[in-house]
Amino acid sequence: MKQVFSACLVVVALAHPALSANITNKDPDPAVLVIVEGDNRMEVAIAAGSTEAVCPSGCFITTPSGDRIGLEGSENVDIVKGSAVIN
Repeated sequence: MKQVFSACLVVVALAHPALSANITNKDPDPAVLVIVEGDNRMEVAIAAGSTEAVCPSGCFITTPSGDRIGLEGSENVDIVKGSAVIN
C-alpha cells in the first residue's frame, strides 16, 4: 500500500511541479523525512545532493533533526545538518 501511495504521490508531483515543494538534501548522507498529508503518513528518503518534489497540496514534514514544518506546496527547502532551511 505504501508503494502505491508513493507512486501516486510521485505522479501527482511530476504532473504539477510548480505546485510542489522542492526539498534538496545538502547533507553528505541521505535524509529521511516523515511527510504527513491529511491522514497519510510516509517516509521519503532523499539522497545526498538530490531534490524531491513533495506536498502538492500542502503537508507537514519532520526532518532528521526533529524539525516539524508546515508547507503549502510551493516552497524550496534545503536540508542542512538535518534541519530544514526554507528559501
